Amino acid sequence: MTRAGRAAGLVRTAFVRGGAAAGGGLARRPPAGALLQGAFCALVFAFLVAPILVIIPLSFNAEPYFTFTEGMLRLDPEAWSLRWYRQIVDDDTWALALANSLFIGIAATALATGLGTLAALGLASPAMPLRRAAMGLLISPMVTPLIIAAAGMFFFYSTVGLAQSHLGLILAHAALGTPFVVITVTATLSTFDVNLTRAAASLGASPLLVFRRIQLPLIAPGVVSGALFAFATSFDEVVVVLFMAGTNQRTIPRQMWTGVREQISPAILAVATFLIVFAVVLLATVAWLRARAGGERR
Repeated sequence: MTRAGRAAGLVRTAFVRGGAAAGGGLARRPPAGALLQGAFCALVFAFLVAPILVIIPLSFNAEPYFTFTEGMLRLDPEAWSLRWYRQIVDDDTWALALANSLFIGIAATALATGLGTLAALGLASPAMPLRRAAMGLLISPMVTPLIIAAAGMFFFYSTVGLAQSHLGLILAHAALGTPFVVITVTATLSTFDVNLTRAAASLGASPLLVFRRIQLPLIAPGVVSGALFAFATSFDEVVVVLFMAGTNQRTIPRQMWTGVREQISPAILAVATFLIVFAVVLLATVAWLRARAGGERR
């Protein structure tokens, strides 16, 4: 390369770097529209979240009230207490409700994850007929009013003798959680390279081995995200439980509902605080899984 060519290359490089630096300088100064949009989003977020966050300090009220006392407003240490947290730990009713929620939620999540993943794999196949109709049928529990679904489940499971049983609640919650698994796994499969399975099949791998060694590791973030949503749906569900659960199948939402109707106690606020923390951890986990899946696709 001649001296003139090298000089021209240096000039172009300096021009590109200078333009990038100028662009970077401009990017560091967001326009007024972006600032207004950020402020508006912050106000909407505060409007939606503030009523929920109020529950947290109220759960530390030393008095059996659902309002801030004068001592709490003065930040008097004697006005704040952990008595309601101790109550839910010492009360056998809350312990039974927690055990039922965990048992039913974990079992329903396992069933919904397995069924939803298999359904998503079938829907992802181009050879499957009536894919749109099948997809609409699978996600119908999400769009059906919950009171209608709960009434229908109650009459059906009463007919087959599964009402007021743990198995009936597990099956009902699995039906409600399966659509979330189907949607998340289907979205993950939309970026899956089918040539990988074809190559494995051409090398003699069985369909089960292809799924276990190739498909499942790549779609695992979608499967786990769907499982988390299915567990949250089961853990937070109350309408179906009101219809189908007996005395021994009370879950945490059912116990909270009973407490609100029969005996209003700030212990409900303590349980609600635990549920808020659980929801925050769940959403953070789902966001991390989505970021990880996006990084793997890049």
